[in-house]
Amino acid sequence: MTAAQQWQQRMADLLAGLHSPTGDPVDAGARLVVLDPAGEEVFRAALARHHRFADDERTVWIRPLIGGQDTDEDGYLFNLGATRRRSLSWESVSVVDDGVELDLVTGQRARVEPADGAELEELARWDDFTSRLTQEEEDALRSLDADSWHGRYA
Repeated sequence: MTAAQQWQQRMADLLAGLHSPTGDPVDAGARLVVLDPAGEEVFRAALARHHRFADDERTVWIRPLIGGQDTDEDGYLFNLGATRRRSLSWESVSVVDDGVELDLVTGQRARVEPADGAELEELARWDDFTSRLTQEEEDALRSLDADSWHGRYA
Protein backbone atom coordinates (compact mmCIF):
# COMPACT_ATOMS: atom_id res chain seq x y z
CA MET A 1 0.00 0.00 0.00
CA THR A 2 1.37 3.41 -0.94
CA ALA A 3 1.63 6.25 1.58
CA ALA A 4 -1.32 8.00 -0.11
CA GLN A 5 -3.42 4.86 0.05
CA GLN A 6 -2.43 4.33 3.69
CA TRP A 7 -3.60 7.73 4.96
CA GLN A 8 -6.71 7.71 2.78
CA GLN A 9 -7.66 4.29 4.13
CA ARG A 10 -6.99 5.41 7.71
CA MET A 11 -9.22 8.45 7.23
CA ALA A 12 -11.99 6.35 5.68
CA ASP A 13 -11.75 3.85 8.56
CA LEU A 14 -11.94 6.62 11.18
CA LEU A 15 -14.99 8.21 9.58
CA ALA A 16 -16.72 4.84 9.24
CA GLY A 17 -16.02 3.95 12.89
CA LEU A 18 -14.02 0.84 12.03
CA HIS A 19 -11.79 1.44 15.07
CA SER A 20 -14.65 0.72 17.49
CA PRO A 21 -13.54 -1.12 20.64
CA THR A 22 -16.87 -2.99 20.63
CA GLY A 23 -16.72 -3.94 16.96
CA ASP A 24 -19.87 -1.90 16.29
CA PRO A 25 -19.04 1.11 14.05
CA VAL A 26 -21.79 3.24 15.60
CA ASP A 27 -19.75 3.24 18.84
CA ALA A 28 -16.92 5.13 17.13
CA GLY A 29 -16.30 7.86 14.60
CA ALA A 30 -14.04 10.80 13.83
CA ARG A 31 -13.57 14.40 14.78
CA LEU A 32 -11.65 17.24 13.18
CA VAL A 33 -9.30 19.39 15.24
CA VAL A 34 -7.69 22.42 13.55
CA LEU A 35 -4.71 24.29 14.99
CA ASP A 36 -3.50 27.72 13.88
CA PRO A 37 0.19 28.23 12.95
CA ALA A 38 0.98 29.03 16.61
CA GLY A 39 -0.47 25.68 17.70
CA GLU A 40 -3.68 27.06 19.25
CA GLU A 41 -6.87 25.09 18.66
CA VAL A 42 -9.25 27.10 16.48
CA PHE A 43 -11.88 24.49 15.53
CA ARG A 44 -13.16 21.14 16.81
CA ALA A 45 -16.18 19.17 15.59
CA ALA A 46 -17.39 15.65 15.02
CA LEU A 47 -17.39 14.55 11.39
CA ALA A 48 -20.18 12.90 9.43
CA ARG A 49 -19.35 9.40 8.25
CA HIS A 50 -18.73 10.34 4.62
CA HIS A 51 -15.97 12.06 2.68
CA ARG A 52 -14.83 12.57 -0.90
CA PHE A 53 -11.32 12.94 -2.25
CA ALA A 54 -11.21 15.57 -4.98
CA ASP A 55 -9.70 14.84 -8.36
CA ASP A 56 -6.80 17.21 -7.67
CA GLU A 57 -5.50 14.70 -5.07
CA ARG A 58 -4.76 17.55 -2.62
CA THR A 59 -8.27 18.18 -1.32
CA VAL A 60 -10.69 16.12 0.72
CA TRP A 61 -14.32 17.07 1.29
CA ILE A 62 -15.80 16.39 4.73
CA ARG A 63 -18.89 17.41 6.72
CA PRO A 64 -18.25 18.83 10.22
CA LEU A 65 -21.31 18.40 12.42
CA ILE A 66 -22.39 21.89 13.41
CA GLY A 67 -25.82 23.45 13.58
CA GLY A 68 -27.60 20.76 15.59
CA GLN A 69 -30.11 21.46 18.34
CA ASP A 70 -32.68 19.72 20.46
CA THR A 71 -36.30 20.54 19.62
CA ASP A 72 -39.40 19.91 21.70
CA GLU A 73 -41.38 18.45 18.81
CA ASP A 74 -38.96 16.42 16.72
CA GLY A 75 -35.99 15.63 18.94
CA TYR A 76 -32.46 16.55 17.92
CA LEU A 77 -32.28 18.07 14.44
CA PHE A 78 -29.51 19.43 12.25
CA ASN A 79 -29.82 22.47 10.01
CA LEU A 80 -28.42 21.04 6.79
CA GLY A 81 -27.85 24.55 5.48
CA ALA A 82 -25.37 25.09 8.33
CA THR A 83 -23.96 21.55 8.38
CA ARG A 84 -22.31 22.11 5.00
CA ARG A 85 -19.43 20.37 3.34
CA ARG A 86 -15.97 21.76 3.97
CA SER A 87 -12.73 21.19 2.13
CA LEU A 88 -9.30 20.49 3.50
CA SER A 89 -6.53 21.32 1.02
CA TRP A 90 -3.11 20.25 2.15
CA GLU A 91 0.57 20.52 1.37
CA SER A 92 1.54 17.36 3.27
CA VAL A 93 -0.29 14.60 5.06
CA SER A 94 0.72 11.71 7.31
CA VAL A 95 -0.67 8.99 9.52
CA VAL A 96 0.20 9.82 13.13
CA ASP A 97 -0.65 7.75 16.18
CA ASP A 98 -4.37 7.04 15.86
CA GLY A 99 -5.21 9.71 13.29
CA VAL A 100 -4.34 11.56 10.11
CA GLU A 101 -2.58 14.92 10.21
CA LEU A 102 -2.75 17.41 7.34
CA ASP A 103 -0.56 20.49 6.97
CA LEU A 104 -3.04 22.77 5.25
CA VAL A 105 -2.25 25.29 2.52
CA THR A 106 -3.51 27.99 4.92
CA GLY A 107 -0.65 27.29 7.33
CA GLN A 108 -2.99 25.57 9.77
CA ARG A 109 -2.70 21.95 10.83
CA ALA A 110 -5.74 19.68 10.80
CA ARG A 111 -6.05 16.34 12.52
CA VAL A 112 -8.73 13.74 11.89
CA GLU A 113 -8.79 11.46 14.92
CA PRO A 114 -11.12 9.18 16.86
CA ALA A 115 -14.04 11.06 18.37
CA ASP A 116 -14.87 10.78 22.05
CA GLY A 117 -16.87 12.69 24.64
CA ALA A 118 -19.04 15.48 23.27
CA GLU A 119 -18.01 14.86 19.65
CA LEU A 120 -18.95 11.17 19.84
CA GLU A 121 -22.30 12.13 21.39
CA GLU A 122 -22.90 14.59 18.53
CA LEU A 123 -22.07 11.88 16.00
CA ALA A 124 -24.62 9.56 17.66
CA ARG A 125 -27.22 12.34 17.33
CA TRP A 126 -26.25 12.73 13.65
CA ASP A 127 -26.64 8.99 13.06
CA ASP A 128 -30.11 9.14 14.62
CA PHE A 129 -31.03 12.25 12.60
CA THR A 130 -29.88 10.79 9.27
CA SER A 131 -32.04 7.70 9.85
CA ARG A 132 -35.01 10.05 9.20
CA LEU A 133 -33.76 11.08 5.77
CA THR A 134 -35.02 9.66 2.51
CA GLN A 135 -32.56 7.70 0.40
CA GLU A 136 -32.39 10.64 -2.04
CA GLU A 137 -31.58 13.07 0.77
CA GLU A 138 -28.92 10.78 2.18
CA ASP A 139 -27.37 10.30 -1.27
CA ALA A 140 -27.29 14.08 -1.78
CA LEU A 141 -25.46 14.56 1.55
CA ARG A 142 -22.99 11.75 0.85
CA SER A 143 -22.07 13.11 -2.58
CA LEU A 144 -20.48 16.20 -0.98
CA ASP A 145 -20.86 18.10 -4.24
CA ALA A 146 -23.05 21.07 -3.27
CA ASP A 147 -22.44 24.11 -1.09
CA SER A 148 -26.06 24.68 -0.12
CA TRP A 149 -29.09 22.64 0.89
CA HIS A 150 -32.60 23.41 -0.39
CA GLY A 151 -34.54 20.43 0.95
CA ARG A 152 -36.03 19.56 4.31
CA TYR A 153 -34.11 20.58 7.43
CA ALA A 154 -32.67 23.72 5.81
